[in-house]
Amino acid sequence: MLKIHFGEIDSKNYIFNPDSFFNNTYEDEWITETLSVEMIRDVDKSEVIGPRVIDSPFLGSIPTERLSGGVKTLILMSKDQDHIFNASACGDNCAKWILQIANDLDQQGQDLHIRLGYLMNFGDEEFDIEIENVGIIVHNNAKLAEVVLDNELI
Repeated sequence: MLKIHFGEIDSKNYIFNPDSFFNNTYEDEWITETLSVEMIRDVDKSEVIGPRVIDSPFLGSIPTERLSGGVKTLILMSKDQDHIFNASACGDNCAKWILQIANDLDQQGQDLHIRLGYLMNFGDEEFDIEIENVGIIVHNNAKLAEVVLDNELI
């Protein structure tokens, strides 16, 4: 299940700057895995040439470290369940991937824990998201916004 903590978080395993954390921890094989290739193509509109070279339509050939903060955060979420990542580094274009990663982890008996400082648009489809601050599970964007705003979580 996707579990979101809204607002400030004080935890030893919280990563505020996933961009920098990624640059210092990623492994080459992460980049060429199918899920990463698909996320890079969708979010950054770029093609993976190899583990250290990305073809960006905007920047040309770039090193992996120049991927967007959103894609880096998504890759970390898919690879590292020991940390809580600041998903505010992601835009709404990452929401479907966050839900997919959470669903994939759920099938393995794991949860995805993230932190958000804004109301991300998770689309029109039903979903299962636990708002950790208040322990409430919501199933659509309207209820997500209602619970977050009524409880002044952001």
